Order: sequence, then C-alpha cells, then structure tokens
Amino acid sequence: MTRFIHDQFAKQYLKELLTPLGNVATSHDIAGEVRQIDVFFAPKAEPDVEPTALGILGQIAAKPAVIEPFRSPVQTGEIRSCLGKLFDVHAEYERVATRDNTRIAEADLPQLWILSPTVSDAMLAGFGATSEPENWVSGVYFLNVSLKAAIIAIHQLPRTPETLWLRVLGKGNVQKQAIAELRELPSDNLFRLNALELLYNLRTI
Repeated sequence: MTRFIHDQFAKQYLKELLTPLGNVATSHDIAGEVRQIDVFFAPKAEPDVEPTALGILGQIAAKPAVIEPFRSPVQTGEIRSCLGKLFDVHAEYERVATRDNTRIAEADLPQLWILSPTVSDAMLAGFGATSEPENWVSGVYFLNVSLKAAIIAIHQLPRTPETLWLRVLGKGNVQKQAIAELRELPSDNLFRLNALELLYNLRTI
C-alpha cells in the first residue's frame, strides 16, 4: 500500500513539474505484454518555462524520457524490468519509422531514468554504471551508452538548488531536508505551491 501511494505521488509530482516543458503521460501503456511506464515524457519545441528552473530534472527533460521512480531501493530484477520496457518503447518507435518509411535517429530514442532513494556500489558495478562528472552531478550514473539508461542515486545528490526537485523523491532525512528547502523557496516560485500541496496530500493519505 505504501509503495502504491508513493507511486501515485511520484507520477503526479513529476507530471506537475514537467508539463510546462513538454507532454507527460503517466501509466503509459506499451505494446506487447501489458506493461506500463510510470512517466513518459516528450519535450516541447518551445517549453512554457526555462528548463533550468528545474535544475537536473530540467536537464533530464531536454530529451524524450522514460522515468521510473522507486520508493524503496531499486533491485536488480526491477532494473532489468525497466530496461525491458525501454526496449519495447524503442521497438515501437522503430515500427512507426518503418511504417512511415523514415529513419529514427539514435538521439531521438527516449532515455531511461531510474530514480532510487539509495543504490549500492555493487548494484552499480553489476550494471556497469559509471558517473559523468564533466556533465552531471554526483549521484547520476549511466549504463553503457547503447542501453540509453541511467540510475540516479538520490541519497548521493549534492544538496544544491539544482537537485532539489529530485531530492523531494528521496527517503528519510534526504526528503525531509528537501521539503524544508522547498518551503523556503520564494512564494512566487512557479512549482513551489503545487509541489507542497502534493506532499501534504501524500502525508494526509
């Protein structure tokens, strides 16, 4: 029950934040075996707000994305399941391209982002996940490039404004600190009020 409540919160929260930047579908059905993606995002050519307003989340939203948030630390089988869903999406893109007699560029295929409150070093090593400190903050790990997938260890993200919107999806003290920072944002912040309302609803439930 707790996991279901968190899943619903995470989907609503990410949809609220990402809608100004593009088209967001939650519980997005994919072809083949009946499975769903938590959040499917397609960026707008001209977003309603500057993506930098969402920091790292805005950086993620620069390209099509499949986002899978987890309340508890992600497990090996869950990562494999996420990859399976991603590959089904890629196959769907390729079928459409074939039908339309066009080619799909590798850069246009969605990237998978797995959001986990914590991730062990052994888990990261098992999937060959490595950091890219020249482009991304600590806590963001990429699998081999052709897999088009990344794991974000929320507990490792630096405590900066750029990571705030992702740290809200953390657990324990990480989330508490992020909520405190969220409350301290200026009252005219575009995302502050709606994010706090969703968090209050989560606490009530």
